Amino acid sequence: MITVHIKSIYLEPSPDDGFRVLVDRQLPPGLTQESARIDLWLGEIAPSPRLQKWFRDDREKWDEFVESYYNELDDNSTAVTRLFQQATADHITLLFIAKDARYNTAVALKRYLEGEE
Repeated sequence: MITVHIKSIYLEPSPDDGFRVLVDRQLPPGLTQESARIDLWLGEIAPSPRLQKWFRDDREKWDEFVESYYNELDDNSTAVTRLFQQATADHITLLFIAKDARYNTAVALKRYLEGEE
């Protein structure tokens, strides 16, 4: 079974991170895939630009954002499959660029992957 964790991309990479996956469409300014030690950049698993723009990290919209994002993931099962096919470790760390560690794409995606509603 694969264990999924989340971590800010701004935190120092650690060997404990396992397979590191950036789950946002953009790489933050000043970082490279190499410096952030990104094993897989899976932008296609991120929320659509329309959904991300609507959400804008607004906690008041979190539940509706998660529901809409899950619907997008259901329609994009190839991205989810690709994540598991390319993972080279039984420990995956989903990297996020948002400032809010509790309300971001990686949190929602982790819940989705673990079957939480």
